[in-house]
Amino acid sequence: MGNIELLHQLNVVLLLVLYLSAPILAVAALVGLIVGLLQTVTQIQDQSLPQTMKLVAILLTIGVAGPWLAGSLVHATRDIFNEFPVIAQSSANAAGD
Repeated sequence: MGNIELLHQLNVVLLLVLYLSAPILAVAALVGLIVGLLQTVTQIQDQSLPQTMKLVAILLTIGVAGPWLAGSLVHATRDIFNEFPVIAQSSANAAGD
């Protein structure tokens, strides 16, 4: 029974990583696309421009979405730490059987 709960917690953590990284990745991809299109239209060949724009957009996204991201992370961390005794007890009972 302990392995099932452990796998469930691992699944929760992996989904949390996906959810927390999605807004930042989406903004970086969108800004990269827009800057790439603007570079194509204006024929600007500067390689530092897209990187700088992405960095600024990512920092703004973290600044705006930071409280939501941190709140979700803290909530999930509390849930995992609260589940540790249950998982340890289940593992101990399974090992004793």
